Amino acid sequence: MMSLLSTDQISSYEEDGYVIVRGLFSTEETQLLRSTADHDNAMDKASSSMDDGKGNEVRLALWNHPGDGIYGMFARCKRVVESVEQLLNDEAYHYHSKMILKDAKVGGAWAWHQDYGYWYQNGVLFPDLCSVMIAVDAATEENGCLQVLKNSHKMGRVNHVLSGDQAGADLERVEEAKKRLDLVHVVLDPGDTLFFHPNLLHCSAANNSENSRWAMICCYNAAANDPYKDSHHPRYTKLNKVEDEKVLEVGCANTTNSGVSFADLEAEDESAQSLEESNV
Repeated sequence: MMSLLSTDQISSYEEDGYVIVRGLFSTEETQLLRSTADHDNAMDKASSSMDDGKGNEVRLALWNHPGDGIYGMFARCKRVVESVEQLLNDEAYHYHSKMILKDAKVGGAWAWHQDYGYWYQNGVLFPDLCSVMIAVDAATEENGCLQVLKNSHKMGRVNHVLSGDQAGADLERVEEAKKRLDLVHVVLDPGDTLFFHPNLLHCSAANNSENSRWAMICCYNAAANDPYKDSHHPRYTKLNKVEDEKVLEVGCANTTNSGVSFADLEAEDESAQSLEESNV
């Protein structure tokens, strides 16, 4: 496997809990992704509105299997998957992908949380996962870009409780962590990509700007970290990687078919349900 991330980038991920790779995807690739998502009626219908507990909502569409359309090419291309495998030091498989749809003026906030706060409920024993957030639109402080607490992945998993439809980390610990750790606003241009650890505390503010903030997040699990029980996300399934050129090839050939089957989050998302039950 070709080394895609530098030693310094891997060290930053291990030390800080995240690393940003600028321009991982070209303008043409990102515009094709945006165009497909814009015209994806199935995604629009499948997207669920997640209450942020403050009267606002964020739309979210999720799918478990990457598929053969442009979404799948982003999730399966070697520049992403082999970078993840460097960070996990293991074979990676596709855990799920999602499109975060923070629309202009109405996009709600995401509470402080760790992704592993959800995924722990799914029988995943170790935090040996990685999320890859690809900026479809520019992410700015004005339109509610991601905020992270640098080094917070070293705290381990924090207890989570439901806040609206979202799992939020124990606020007492979050507030104490904010006193000791740097809060970073992850400002991204389209095509920039954030790789982050599942125990990294992160949140985002509401989008009160005139500009939307859409982002695609591809989540991967280490093959050796196969969940010990079934859930609404897949257990180990070999991921067929594709050459990087496939992103443009498939995207140009078909901008009307996403090639994925969207999940019914209201019926299928067991993570939040399990979290609710565990806090009864």
